[in-house]
Amino acid sequence: MRHHDSAEDYLEAILMIEELKGYARSVDVAKQLGFSKPSVSTAVGKLETQGLVEKKEDGSLRLSVSGREIAEKTLEKHRFFSTLFTRLGVAPDIAEADACAVEHSISDVTYRALKDRLPL
Repeated sequence: MRHHDSAEDYLEAILMIEELKGYARSVDVAKQLGFSKPSVSTAVGKLETQGLVEKKEDGSLRLSVSGREIAEKTLEKHRFFSTLFTRLGVAPDIAEADACAVEHSISDVTYRALKDRLPL
């Protein structure tokens, strides 16, 4: 199943925040992505409906098994491309932005071929 880029961005942000803080809240996601809290609340509601995220009683967000799988794949691609682009001499801020764009558009087949041939 293919998910929209924005859903992948939200899931990836939740995972990154969890890795950093041990938990994620909508306000953290809003800050990470540069979106308003109401926009994030709407998106999180959609992710909940799709079974990708659960909002706990304390307001924190938890990725479902399938949500975590998508987030981990997206983050893996992001880190790979960000590292690759930086090692190629691209400025870190540009490498990050380009990695974010590529992580959504590249097929799993092409990504795996690159990853297998360009171990970073």
